[in-house]
Amino acid sequence: MRRAGLLLLAVLLAGPTYGQTPSGKTASTPTPSAKTSNTPAATTLACGILKAERSRTASTSNWTISGPSGKTTETGVLRSGPRFECLDGAILVVEFTSSAGHSFFDAYFADGTNIGYGRQQIDRRGGRFVLPIQAKARIAEPYRAAFDYHCRLDMPADPIPPAARADCVF
Repeated sequence: MRRAGLLLLAVLLAGPTYGQTPSGKTASTPTPSAKTSNTPAATTLACGILKAERSRTASTSNWTISGPSGKTTETGVLRSGPRFECLDGAILVVEFTSSAGHSFFDAYFADGTNIGYGRQQIDRRGGRFVLPIQAKARIAEPYRAAFDYHCRLDMPADPIPPAARADCVF
């Protein structure tokens, strides 16, 4: 609910859309209507039992994530993305930046759960995503090793337990 509210706020505050380039990590699948010059192609990525699809019409981007817990469809005016990436064949990562400049990171897991953060809370080092250490407890055990963790996000409402600090890369 909070993520949907943030996305709605980002869309309302959005200015003009900037061009985007397709990610090299996705496979393009043209839709039947994409053969006309004014309708863009859809892009899909299958990641185990998870599937992501995006399309763009005029200044609006649309994307759908399908998995064991059903379908989630989002629409927004974006500066970039959404970009899809598959980790370990069971984790679908979605990243996008609203036209207002707010960046988001969502990870969908094959068990039907998902987590999301503002992109300012996520780092990328050595090709791996580095999440706040608090995320580790929210991720099912089989998927935890796909990420590294940092201890920068220590807040009174979501403190870092002292024992968890040993798992932080910085």
